[in-house]
Amino acid sequence: MARIVEKINEQWEFEKQGKITSISIPHTWNAEDGQTGPDMYFRGVCIYRRHLKKPKLAGGQQVYLEFRGVNSSAVVRVNGKELGRHDGGYAAFRVNVTDVLEEENMLEVVVDNAPNTSVYPQRADFTFYGGIYRDVYMIIADASHFDLDDYGGNGFRITPGINGENAVVSFETYSVGTAEKIIVSVAGVGETELALETVGGKTIGKGSIALQNVHKWDGVEDPYLYEAAAVLYCGGEAVDTVTDRFGCREFRFDAEEGFFLNGRRYPLHGVSRHQDRLGVGNALTQDMHEEDMELILDMGANSIRLAHYQHDQYFYDLCDEKGIVVWAEIPYITVHMESGRENTIRQMKELITQNYNHASIVCWALSNEITLQGVTEDLMENHRILNDLVHEMDRTRVSAMANLFLLETDSPLVSLPDIRGYNLYYGWYVGEMEDNDAFFDDFHQKYPDTAIGLTEYGADAVITLQSPKPEKGDYTESYQAVYHEHMLEMFAARPYLWGTYVWNMFEFAAAGRDEAGDPGKNHKGLVTFDRKQKKDAYYIYKAWWSREYFVHLCGSRYHDRVEDTTEIKVYSNLDKITLYVDGSFFAEQEGAHVFRFQVPIEGVHRIKAVGGCGDIRCEDSMEVAKASVPNPSYFMSLDKVRNWFDAPEERNEDREGYLSVNSTLAEIQSTEQGAALLAGMMGRMTGKTAGGMGEGVAIPEAMQKMVARQPLKKLLQQAGMEPEPEKLQELNRALNQIRKAEVQL
Repeated sequence: MARIVEKINEQWEFEKQGKITSISIPHTWNAEDGQTGPDMYFRGVCIYRRHLKKPKLAGGQQVYLEFRGVNSSAVVRVNGKELGRHDGGYAAFRVNVTDVLEEENMLEVVVDNAPNTSVYPQRADFTFYGGIYRDVYMIIADASHFDLDDYGGNGFRITPGINGENAVVSFETYSVGTAEKIIVSVAGVGETELALETVGGKTIGKGSIALQNVHKWDGVEDPYLYEAAAVLYCGGEAVDTVTDRFGCREFRFDAEEGFFLNGRRYPLHGVSRHQDRLGVGNALTQDMHEEDMELILDMGANSIRLAHYQHDQYFYDLCDEKGIVVWAEIPYITVHMESGRENTIRQMKELITQNYNHASIVCWALSNEITLQGVTEDLMENHRILNDLVHEMDRTRVSAMANLFLLETDSPLVSLPDIRGYNLYYGWYVGEMEDNDAFFDDFHQKYPDTAIGLTEYGADAVITLQSPKPEKGDYTESYQAVYHEHMLEMFAARPYLWGTYVWNMFEFAAAGRDEAGDPGKNHKGLVTFDRKQKKDAYYIYKAWWSREYFVHLCGSRYHDRVEDTTEIKVYSNLDKITLYVDGSFFAEQEGAHVFRFQVPIEGVHRIKAVGGCGDIRCEDSMEVAKASVPNPSYFMSLDKVRNWFDAPEERNEDREGYLSVNSTLAEIQSTEQGAALLAGMMGRMTGKTAGGMGEGVAIPEAMQKMVARQPLKKLLQQAGMEPEPEKLQELNRALNQIRKAEVQL
């Protein structure tokens, strides 16, 4: 009999702290409180229950329950008997329930997302939503079937190998019970009978099919997929079938020229993606996954870092179909736990086993920013084991790591995997935008034979915050746009970068954060959490990456403007832009990507930007108005309004020869009184950075020097610790009493 697969998402009841409600799957109990900051975020144990009728079974058929994602740990019981446990919130797992089924059954899943010391992740800058947040299935399979107990895989591995214009596709199947024969076919090509052998009580089948004039999977240009089916025969009948798709492609990473796909240079223009959204948490529908993909493709990206965990199979399928190159990783993140080694190994086995056939995936990442609190021998050993495991399980892809920007480049951890990336936030958390350029120039000079990419970078922006004079740490949409303008220019000048990944494509929940008046969220997304608004920075990427002609006026949300002459900035992938003000021609510019016009304003004005290519005409319009006073909704505090618009003598003044809040950290620390004034302040600052991720961090000497060059006021702003105006003036007056050291650091 053929396999039967039934989705059982309906008619569940959910119990949280004694309260029972009726729900359907996908479901998370943190859809709201996981997005509002640390105070309300519930992490603990909840229970899901569902009545199950025993299906009609014949001839030794087996019944499995398949859970596509339960966060973080799950215990599965049927009629009070525990049948399975799973630790890890992002991979699929199955439980065989055949032997305990009665005519009427109670299925109970106990789910726990409480902190512990052995299941990753435990500390990271994103919300650990609790719940059964992906689909649940009942699978009825013949006694002889493709293996359903192999780390959530489908028992069917497909390995294409290209040789010139042709390819040989190797197949491996894993099955239990009796297998008289197994036939694998490729639609439109042919079929082969596999050679069978029994190993450890299971049947392994191996064979191959040759493809003449192979149609390659060629990224977004031509993501061609073949379809394969494996059929298991027993007693002269086909008793089980599994199907999957695969793509034939070649790729490599070059230390000098970056990434190559099918023999040609193919720079990876990437974004990172978290799986959640506003009011929904991580319990996404297929329509939501599709919307995310369309937004990414519309921007012109050709690669996605699926961070920081295994994503929904449906989204990997979309990546295959659309030609997206994927970085896949496990949630071994931030802080190493000595008692978590086995969990990292299991999660890596699940990631590779369940996703081996996806053409889109090119690497398996071992960890992310795992060195936050230093590198120990146990951490190194854990990574060596994972690196060897990746190569043992998959010889066609590479191992990878995303390194914290605090990790020294000569650390042995950097050179362990096949490729590496760094997560740099110069120009946001610390340093200036240009420090990103310097980092890669220095790295490439020191290690010219090492492939390097930028796996994270970004700047937070709350879409309502605007500024005519954007600066680091102000959380404005304006600064985020300027930051990304610089980063794209930096990439263009460094073709050796194998890939770059914006952090992040979408805003996402980070329950530990309390920033910019909107707690519980990371605001680095180019698109808002609800996917309804694209920030200006989205369009600078489209200007560089997309082939779809467009014109975008920046600053449409900056309506009320106090400056007499305002900058009107246009992003476009056209090479000529004409600007109209109140219906009249104002100016025309030729250029690339960014066009800037200085426009005098008085009253209310209608601005229109127009560009074209042949018969194609693109335009965008907005309204701006001259304001007599700053609109307070554009700024995080009234002090910022004064800093940007008041006369210099009304600001925190420097006193010649004395310290002030505008003095650098190095200047203040070089005096005994200044160092005493700062005691404890730096610890509180690092503890607050990135939702508390900076707590306990050992800052290397090079980074300390970079921080020391920053003015105290900017550091306080960046850490979210800037005092109220009166307190800031008080601090400034105290510093004004301390004479600067004669010799500065």
